[in-house]
Amino acid sequence: MTLTDPLGAENPLGTAAPAPPAVPTGSPTPVFVSLKLALLRNGLRQSSGRRAAYITSLVMAMLFAVLQLLGLVLLRGTNHVDALVTLLTAVLALGWAVMPLFFPGGDETLDPTRLVMLPLRPRSLITALLVSSLIGIGPLFTLTLVAGSAIAVAHGAAAAVAGVVAVVLTVLVCVALARAVATANTRLLTSRKGRDMAVLSGLFVAIGAQFVNLGAQQLGGKNGLSVLEPASAVLRWVPPAAAVDAVQGVSDGAYGVAAAQFALTVAALALLMWWWRGTLTHLMTTPDASTIQAAAPRERRSSGAADTPDASGPFARLLPSGRTGTVLLRTLRYAVRDPKTKSAWVTSLGVGLLLPFITAAQGNGSIYWACWASGMLGMLMYNQFGQDTSAFWMVAQTISSPRDAYLELRGRALALLLVAVPYVAVAVLGCAAVLKSWSAAPEALGIALALLGSMLATGALTSVLAPYSIPQDSGYKNVVPAQAGIAWISILGGIIVGSVLCAPVLGLTIWLHVSGTHGLLWVVFPLGAVYGAAIAETGLRVAAPRVAARLPEILAAVSKG
Repeated sequence: MTLTDPLGAENPLGTAAPAPPAVPTGSPTPVFVSLKLALLRNGLRQSSGRRAAYITSLVMAMLFAVLQLLGLVLLRGTNHVDALVTLLTAVLALGWAVMPLFFPGGDETLDPTRLVMLPLRPRSLITALLVSSLIGIGPLFTLTLVAGSAIAVAHGAAAAVAGVVAVVLTVLVCVALARAVATANTRLLTSRKGRDMAVLSGLFVAIGAQFVNLGAQQLGGKNGLSVLEPASAVLRWVPPAAAVDAVQGVSDGAYGVAAAQFALTVAALALLMWWWRGTLTHLMTTPDASTIQAAAPRERRSSGAADTPDASGPFARLLPSGRTGTVLLRTLRYAVRDPKTKSAWVTSLGVGLLLPFITAAQGNGSIYWACWASGMLGMLMYNQFGQDTSAFWMVAQTISSPRDAYLELRGRALALLLVAVPYVAVAVLGCAAVLKSWSAAPEALGIALALLGSMLATGALTSVLAPYSIPQDSGYKNVVPAQAGIAWISILGGIIVGSVLCAPVLGLTIWLHVSGTHGLLWVVFPLGAVYGAAIAETGLRVAAPRVAARLPEILAAVSKG
C-alpha cells in the first residue's frame, strides 16, 4: 500500500511523512529584551575602562535627573511652572530626535539592518524594538524628568491619574521618535556623511549650551518664569509636550482641552509608529548600492580624462599660478572633504562668531570680543602638517629646499586668509551693529587683523617645532595620548607669543585713547592690516628653512596616529 503525503509525494514504506518544523508564533519582545540586556552585560565585561565609563555616566545622569526632579517638585504650585515643564518636555523630545543623528555609534541596536535576515514581520519587530529601547540610561533619565514635570503641575486625584498617562505617553513618544529618525537615516548614519555629522556634533552641543545659558540668565531676571509663556503657548499643542500640559489642564478643570491634548499625543505616537514601520520595511527589503551592481553608463566618453573632474574650474583660474595656487586649492578641498579638517573649520567659524554675540546679548559685551574670530581662525594654522596625518609624506617628497617649504606654507596661509579676512570683518561689523559702536569698528578691525597675522606667524613656527599626530580612528580625539603634552605646548605657547606679537598695535590703540587723540583712531585699521601681513610673512620666512631641515622629524611625529 502506498500512501501519499499532503504535498503529493508517494511514501512507499507506508509510514507517515515527517512533519515540518514548527514555526514560532510567539511575540519576539521577551527575546529582544533579553538580547538588549545581554548586549549591555557583555559590553560591560569587555574592559574595566568601559565599565567605569558606563557607571560614571549612569551616576552623573541620574544625579542630574534627581536634582531636576527635586527642583521641579519644589516648584510645585509656583506661578508659570506649567510653562516651564511644557518647554522642558519639548526640549527633551528634541534631544531624542537629534541625538541619533549626532551619535549614531552610541547604541549598537539602532541599526535595524542587523535584523534583516530574521523572519519577523514589521509590526512585531517594531513592538519588540520599542520595548527593548526602554532599557538604558536615556529612557531612565527621561522618565525621571517627565515624572518630575507631571508632579509639578498635578493637583488632585484626576490630575495624578492624568500625570501617569502623560508620563507613559511622553516616554513612548520620545523613544519612538528616536527609533523612527534613526531607522529613516540608517544608511546616512553608516555613510561618510553620517560620520561627518557625528564629528561635527560637538559644535552643535557647544552652541546649544550657550543658548541654554542665555535662557537660564533670562529666567533669573525680574520676570522669572513668565518669559516662557509665549513659547509655551505654542508648544502646548506640540506632542509630547501637549501630554504634560494636559495634566495642568486637568488640574484646572479644563477636561475638554486636556482630552484634546492627550488625543493629539496618541495620534502623534501612532503616526510615528506608522512612519517607523514604513521606513523599516523599506530599509529591510530594498537593496542598497553595496548589494547591486552599478549600472554601466549607456555611452562612455571617448577620452578617459573626460570622466575626471576638471581641476581648472572658474575658481581655480583665479588662484595664483604655481605651487602656491595648488597648495591653496588643496587646503580648501581638505576643509570641505576631510571630516577632521571640516570639523576644525566649522567649530572655529561657529565659536568665533558665537562668543562675541553671546557676550553682547548678555549686556556686557565689547566690540573687542570680535578678536575671538581672529583667534579661532588663526589656530587653524597650528599643526599644519599634522592635519595631513600620514599623507604628509606625499607633500614631503615635493619639498627639497627652503623655497619649496616657503611656497607650501604660503599656500596654506593664503587659503586660511581667503576665509579669515572677510570672516573677521563680518564679526567686527556685526558686533558694532549689535553694540551700536560704529566709531570703534576701525580700531577693533585693525587689532583683529594684527592678531590674525600674529597667529599665522606663530602657527607656522609651532607646526615645525612642535608637530603632533591627529588620530583618524576616532571622531572625538585630536591628538594621540603620547603627544598630548606637545599639543598643549604648541597651542598655549603659540597663543601667548601671538598675543605678545600684536602688542605694538594694541599699545598704539591704548595710547591714542589715553592721549585723547580719538580722531586718529581710524589709523589703527590700516596700520593693523599692514602689521599683520608683515608679521605673518616674517613668520613664514623664518619657518620655511626649518621645515626643509626637519622634514624627517616632522614626518615621524605626524605619522604616529
